[in-house]
Amino acid sequence: MRILLVSDLHYALRQLDWVVSAAPDYDLVVLAGDHMDVSSPVSLDTQSLVLLRYFSLANPGRSLVVASGNHDLTGADPHGERAALWLPESRRAGIAIDGDSLMLGDTLVTVCPWWDGPAGRATLEAQLAADAQRRPARWVWIYHWPPMGSPTCWTGKRHYGDADVAGWIAQYQPDFVLTGHVHEPPFKPTGAWADRIGTTWVFNPGRQIGPVPAHIVIDLDEGTASWHSLMGEEALQLGAECAPARSVF
Repeated sequence: MRILLVSDLHYALRQLDWVVSAAPDYDLVVLAGDHMDVSSPVSLDTQSLVLLRYFSLANPGRSLVVASGNHDLTGADPHGERAALWLPESRRAGIAIDGDSLMLGDTLVTVCPWWDGPAGRATLEAQLAADAQRRPARWVWIYHWPPMGSPTCWTGKRHYGDADVAGWIAQYQPDFVLTGHVHEPPFKPTGAWADRIGTTWVFNPGRQIGPVPAHIVIDLDEGTASWHSLMGEEALQLGAECAPARSVF
């Protein structure tokens, strides 16, 4: 299985064009949050319509997973907590979104929402607990925010990570957590696009300008992962006990 991970496109239409064109080369395409851009002059309603069209174009007969990020929240859910209310429309195109769990062969993909309060957090905890009970050979989480303390959340000045996901990783030890949210880590000397926490690989492609987004390719059959950006390409072996030292700085 080949997985493409992209995050934090922030309504960059040329980068979305690239995702659509690249999608046929992968078995699973993951968009890990912040599809919208709250600072854009384009209204969120218009952004949602355009994004839904792009998602459908990227999903002709293959697996596409779309998780929400903090920029994607458009209103209050029944609990009064902010949520990506527009995203469920994607299910009509067969796209897995927040709260879904997708089984692909021997791999379970859990799509985690950007939760905004205790009800959302509790729902996500219940989803993780339920999926843990049916965990197959591989378990992949899509979670917009990297864990606290990981170099995948290093901004160049501080660690800007999520303590909750760090705790859930320690509890469940999924095989992979595919993230985004913090744009800088892969481009900082002491940051990283990959981190090994126990038996869990954490990946964050970061964000860059231009028509091609920073992205990560995970090849489960070959046992490799690679990061592609304006800085070049870096790669690692998934069987390694830790991420390799970086030599690009």
